[in-house]
Amino acid sequence: MIRKALIFLLTVSTALSANIAAAQRLFPTLFSEQRAISVRDPSQLVRTPLPDSPLPSTVSNLQPELETLSLSLDEAIRTSLQNMNVVRVLSGVTATASGRTIYDPAVVNTGIDEQNATFDPKLQILNSWNRLENPKSIFDPTNPDKDHPERSLITGTRNDNFQTSANVNKKNALGGMWDLDVNASPSRTRPGLFPLNPQTTSSTSIGYTQPLFKGGRVAANLAPIVLARIDTERSYFQFKDSVQENVRGVVEAYWSLVAARTDVWARRQQVDQLTEAVKRITARVAKDLDNRADLAQAQLTLANFRANLVTSEANVIQREAALRNILGWTPTDGLRLIPNTPPQSERFHPDWRQINELAGERRPDIIELKLILEADEQQWQIARNNALPQVDAVGTYRWNGLEGTMPNGSSISSGRGQFTDWTLGVNFSVPLGLRQSRATLRARELVIARDRANLQQVDQFYEQYLAFHDARQASRVNLDAQLLRYRTGQTILLNVLQALVDWGNSVSSEANALTQYNTQLATLERLTGTILETHGVVFYEERCGWLGPLGHFGGEREYPQDMRPSQNSDRYPVSDKPAEEAFDLKPPTNLRDRLQDVPYDDIKLPLLDERLPEVPQKQDRKPPSNAKTPVKRPAQSLPLLRNEAGIKHSFFTCLHPNASW
Repeated sequence: MIRKALIFLLTVSTALSANIAAAQRLFPTLFSEQRAISVRDPSQLVRTPLPDSPLPSTVSNLQPELETLSLSLDEAIRTSLQNMNVVRVLSGVTATASGRTIYDPAVVNTGIDEQNATFDPKLQILNSWNRLENPKSIFDPTNPDKDHPERSLITGTRNDNFQTSANVNKKNALGGMWDLDVNASPSRTRPGLFPLNPQTTSSTSIGYTQPLFKGGRVAANLAPIVLARIDTERSYFQFKDSVQENVRGVVEAYWSLVAARTDVWARRQQVDQLTEAVKRITARVAKDLDNRADLAQAQLTLANFRANLVTSEANVIQREAALRNILGWTPTDGLRLIPNTPPQSERFHPDWRQINELAGERRPDIIELKLILEADEQQWQIARNNALPQVDAVGTYRWNGLEGTMPNGSSISSGRGQFTDWTLGVNFSVPLGLRQSRATLRARELVIARDRANLQQVDQFYEQYLAFHDARQASRVNLDAQLLRYRTGQTILLNVLQALVDWGNSVSSEANALTQYNTQLATLERLTGTILETHGVVFYEERCGWLGPLGHFGGEREYPQDMRPSQNSDRYPVSDKPAEEAFDLKPPTNLRDRLQDVPYDDIKLPLLDERLPEVPQKQDRKPPSNAKTPVKRPAQSLPLLRNEAGIKHSFFTCLHPNASW
């Protein structure tokens, strides 16, 4: 029956060799060669549910019907901190994972107990049951001729014994090792007559080994624990550094969105204002009051303004997506974010000496350098200790015992403390030259020198804001003056267009400078390591129950689980208007009021992807009598070109204003 079962198992294992997964489940010891690349279909992998999100906004579909959500800077920071299982940081126009999580300090903290376990007592119990039966040859004792033995017998004795030993050893901070060992071995031998059968041998010994040089210093033995504590501190400050960068990134993403929205307003004003001008010039050209060169110049500038507006609107979409990403929100949720915290416009007067002192004391990266230096010193302690020769003083004292049963059936045993052993000695061991240990010591000393050198190395935007603010005011005055001069025929249209370009650029530049100034204020707090304190953010430790060192006998104990940031306190002002309104966004003087000298309400300009209409040629114009008859060249539009993004652009032939038709 057993033979049939073995044959059946062998047959099944051979049949399953083609399907290694099934074979490993039934017979975990059967593994065939992997002769092909096995890749599972993605449908077999664990599925991650993705949240449903509506259609995102694009430059061709801005979705103006979306419901707005007013968001202050304090609420943005608070939201990011609440969604911070994985710390996200701003990287350009997107947010990426920093690689830090709230669980990192708790994970590294377990290393302290791992190093402390070196000094915990260790218990070892060994048990074995043995049967020893060795054959041997003897002369046949039944042979009658004792002088001429001719026959031999093979016989033997069987010894059944049980061996048990218990050992407890404990290392101390001096590097010494205590050792307590208890052994017992009862045995019975048969056949034969023996003085004691069965008999039990036992021994109890206590020993101590103390390193005198290598491994014998308190600082070197405690260095691994100190290193584990330093690693925990480093993990905490690295996590804090990433949280600080997250808060600074939220501030930057917020002000970048404000600047982008302001830039869109300025570009849209340029398009709206110049659209009125193109309508007016089109009507004037039709009445032979303006030349076609001015119209072509205005049409070209309008096309450029429209292209700039598309770029600005795309930038708003990207900036809002970056802010959503760093806040931990979905890319689209049917809401449009409206920042309502106005930027600070007051000058900050720094105390550079105090800032340097704060940075040297509170910056996490500088603190990490200090911790690295402390870790280097501990590594140097270990390396210096390992460079010493191995000299150990050893001592052992042992109590031996024996008991058993005599042939007459009586028991006998040795007395307490009757048989003892002791040993004293000094052991010496050293590799000749100590090349490896001394090279390691040199390396640790050089690392300390390098890290000390690293540790010792340790109002532009506001001025730009003031300059751009003055430039914006000047450009507004210049635009109004150029419009008036053009109305009265004192300047050409090109000056008006240039003034409109300068005004739009000055509005955008002023917004960029002030938002960058506010971002730099947060960056300054980040560099001094105080950005969390100034925003009222602290860390609190969440604990969880796990089995302690005694397992189920000792019950659960609380250990650190994660390190979460608290909510930030309110710091920034909140307005009932969008944040970009802080820049006093008022459009320039309406061109309709300044240039309405011919009716043009019925003129409809094409969209961005349509061809601009041509103005009918006037056939009754005659060149001056003293001028050569020019070659008539009707205004032509170059073919429409489509770029990679699929946006059509119109290019127009620009002629000199004095060209004749």
